[in-house]
Amino acid sequence: MSQSVVLPALADVIRSGFTEGSHRGSLVLLAPDGSVEFALGAPDAPVFPRSAAKPFQAVATLRAGLPLRGAQLALAASSHSAESFHQDEVRRILADAGLTEAALRTPADLPLDTVEAERLLRGGGGRAPILMDCSGKHAGWLAASAANGWDLEGYLAVDHPVQLLAREALEEFTGEDAAHVGTDGCGAPLLAVSLTGLARGFRALVVAEEGSVGRQVADAMRAHPEYVAGTRRADTWLMRAVPGSLSKMGAEAVQVVALADGRALAFKIDDGAERARGPVLAAALRRAGVTDPVLDRIGAEPLHGGGQVVGEVRAAF
Repeated sequence: MSQSVVLPALADVIRSGFTEGSHRGSLVLLAPDGSVEFALGAPDAPVFPRSAAKPFQAVATLRAGLPLRGAQLALAASSHSAESFHQDEVRRILADAGLTEAALRTPADLPLDTVEAERLLRGGGGRAPILMDCSGKHAGWLAASAANGWDLEGYLAVDHPVQLLAREALEEFTGEDAAHVGTDGCGAPLLAVSLTGLARGFRALVVAEEGSVGRQVADAMRAHPEYVAGTRRADTWLMRAVPGSLSKMGAEAVQVVALADGRALAFKIDDGAERARGPVLAAALRRAGVTDPVLDRIGAEPLHGGGQVVGEVRAAF
């Protein structure tokens, strides 16, 4: 995110008692009524939400008429780890629409989860479109397009019906018009909105009327968090441990969380440093009143030297 001002440090890198560096960014925390309770940096400036936009993109899949439920709906909003159960469900979504994984336009990739990637490579496997963390979202879009007779080859075009529905959902729930249109890592259209808008969008999903499309997506993600991320991922750990929480990461160190009481937070580490995500997320959740021990697990980011822990990445607020 290009800024004309220097953003504050959200995390410091502490090695052997010495501050080796900092990761700067912006953060916003909303009160239960949706008002801004705490902010750092420039949370009203537009950012690319990356995969944090996926819950709204899953809303588009439902509005296109595809009746996904449960784990399949959670997978449509996922950045999955390409564990075997993720791959199996992606294939089922496609097969139910009369399609195969050959229809996916996701780039061939290795699993997002390093354990899964190492297992695949040791077994002689390689990159494939279904292994890309966005293949669940793409499967939902393809199935919805097939059900409506829409173009399958061009489902990623910015003016494709399913992408128009995705833009409509993002702008509706965030309450903002997209400030810029780009291309995400998976090839899908990418719309810039503010961190404040993202936090309000997640809050709207959580407090939406039961049975509404937004609430269906939130409920599916919270009921099946392992399909949203994976068995070794912070989004899963948080949604399992903190009842009613809705959590979704995005590339370049974007994170959005809404809590059952209507509180919500969003942040972006400006340099995209993934190592800062956990400490900042844990600190922001503590400020929001979360006390579950899972925050110690999420927030741990040790630094090593000579095979020993010699420091940590630590939240700076």
